[in-house]
Amino acid sequence: MLRYSNGKHYLTYDAAMKQRFGEKIIKLPLNAGFTCPNRDGSKGTGGCIFCTASGSGDFSGSALDSISVQLQKTSARMKKKWPNGSYIAYFQANTNTYTDVATLSRKCEEALHFPGVKGITLATRADCLSENVLAYLTRLAKRTFLTIELGLQTVHNRTAFLLNRGHTFYDFLKGYYALRRRGIFVTIHLINGLPEETEQDMLKSARIVSYLKPFGVKLHMLHVMEGTALAAYYQRNPFPLLSREAYISLVCRQIAMFSPDTIIERLTGDGDRRFLIAPTWTCDKRRVLGGIDSYLRDHNIYEGDDFQALRFVKY
Repeated sequence: MLRYSNGKHYLTYDAAMKQRFGEKIIKLPLNAGFTCPNRDGSKGTGGCIFCTASGSGDFSGSALDSISVQLQKTSARMKKKWPNGSYIAYFQANTNTYTDVATLSRKCEEALHFPGVKGITLATRADCLSENVLAYLTRLAKRTFLTIELGLQTVHNRTAFLLNRGHTFYDFLKGYYALRRRGIFVTIHLINGLPEETEQDMLKSARIVSYLKPFGVKLHMLHVMEGTALAAYYQRNPFPLLSREAYISLVCRQIAMFSPDTIIERLTGDGDRRFLIAPTWTCDKRRVLGGIDSYLRDHNIYEGDDFQALRFVKY
């Protein structure tokens, strides 16, 4: 018997939001015009080696537009696909808590006043959560549905150093627990296929994240994009990228590790195909997602099948 009402073998974002709000919820990606500490020199320059100039916001709006204008433009496009539904204002590009509280508050309030917006998601780094920012997020979470997305990518410090992340896994844990202690929902990003990582490394990252029981997880396949430091690294030091079949098998085993109530928000990333160097199979997103569903069914795998709770984890 299937454990999820939509016929999936895992808890999807769409199903979880319909349970919470009783309707279709659509994320509207935004660019608030912020930067990152490993871009501006405070913790390095150049940003993460896999990141494009848009700061992982290739499909977000233009920072030249106000938040309201971005929401208006993006919602108009989304209405063509989903005529009915409400919105989450998704501050996606760069590090959205790497600013002063007054600026962050002004942009969030502008988003909340847009018709149909039911909540806010802020993508950020765990090392960019000052006490002032945490205090503001705590107040904000009491007024609206707030989720913080933390880009972890890997639990392995040697890989994080190679990626030019500018923080350690310990730094991540400090930020993660600071949010959870305040009752704030947290979604964690992981990237599969990072250079010099083995399959066991990737499974270990998922296992350790599963111990944290986050609100949600996003699983990505590494994209080698033109104009990034990763592209230059890939040309100098070609490393093996996962095949579609290997990625599907890996992701399905990772899904089994997560708690049944953790939302699986993403199972493959979106790279702008105009600038994608490799792997090109990621362009066929429907085939990848269909392959994951088929693998889960064929192997009778459900989210939570391999979940291992740690009783000593406290917030």
